[in-house]
Amino acid sequence: MARASDNAVPPPEVAARALIRGAKEAMLATVSASGQPFASLVTPAAAPDLAVLLWLSQLSGHTRHLMADGRCSLLFVGAAAGPNPQKRPRVTVTGVAERVEGEEAASLKARWLARHPYARLYADLPDFRLWRVVPQEALYVGGFAMARRVPGSALRPDATAVAALTAAEAEILDHVNAEHADAVAVIVRRLLGRAGRGWRMAAVDVDGCDFARGNQVARLAFPNPVQDADGVRKALILATRAAREAAQNMGES
Repeated sequence: MARASDNAVPPPEVAARALIRGAKEAMLATVSASGQPFASLVTPAAAPDLAVLLWLSQLSGHTRHLMADGRCSLLFVGAAAGPNPQKRPRVTVTGVAERVEGEEAASLKARWLARHPYARLYADLPDFRLWRVVPQEALYVGGFAMARRVPGSALRPDATAVAALTAAEAEILDHVNAEHADAVAVIVRRLLGRAGRGWRMAAVDVDGCDFARGNQVARLAFPNPVQDADGVRKALILATRAAREAAQNMGES
């Protein structure tokens, strides 16, 4: 995951959101019927409002736990910057898991699959269901002895901005993929360090956007949360300029 041309240290809530949105995996802690804590590896995706989406099999132990008691926590861990694991940025989110039903299940399932395209092979198996965990509180650790508690109200993005981006997302994706494939290519290659042709923008939210190519996904984090489609446009312009400058510095035409 990369940020679009900003070296400033973000506030804890913004850094925590970046970890959650950029995660391909997380540790889920549930409570069994006997009260025994249980931890397992899951593959999350973040909804536009930052609710954590989980595509879970009803055959799994953690799913049975959540069906009986939705209280849970999730640990998201960033990349290590050195030999000490305690210096890795991380965020623990607490909340209550619930099944996603009705009309919104299809759109949120598509959001989850945008982060995990390989899962299309089993996404329609009858024992799988979509779950959602709305963050109630978070503990963000930016490194060794750098812990900050973040209430859910501060962690979650602005609801008005979320609604504006959700309404505009399909049009943004169509426009970028149809008209700016060259910008996508240079951003993915020079800012995100990914090779290959045919990358496309797969999702966008107030904190960044996801690009996909086959089963590969790369995320670009915006320097600051955006409020609307125009904010996305400006963030992508900055990212494209930074990527093209990096390409020129490497001798690319």
